Amino acid sequence: MDVTLADQENINHFSRLNTKVHEINAKLKALKAAAEDIEEAENELMLAEDEEVPYLVGECFFHLEKEVAEARLQEAANEGTSQCAALSNERASLLKQMAALKKTLYAKFGNAINLEE
Repeated sequence: MDVTLADQENINHFSRLNTKVHEINAKLKALKAAAEDIEEAENELMLAEDEEVPYLVGECFFHLEKEVAEARLQEAANEGTSQCAALSNERASLLKQMAALKKTLYAKFGNAINLEE
C-alpha cells in the first residue's frame, strides 16, 4: 500500500493531536486534585476558630485574616473552574479533529493502520 506525503502528514498531525489530548488530560487531572485540596481547605477554614490563619503562598506561610483567606480560596476555586472549562473545550475540539482524521485514514488504510489507544 502506498503512503503519500499527505497521508504521512495526516498521520503525524493525528499523533500530535493525540499527544496534546494526553497533556490536557494530565492538566485536568491535576486541576481536579487542586480543586479537591481547595475544597478541603475551605472546609477546614470554616472550622477554624482563630481570626488569623496560616495561608500557603509558594513555599511560605503567611498569617491572613480568616475572611481574606476565604476570599483567596474562592478566587482560586473560580480560576480552577474556568481553567477546567477552557481545557475541556480545547480537548473537545481536538477530539473532533482527531475523529475527522481517523475517518480519512481508516477509509484509505482500513485495518492496516491502528489509531486506537
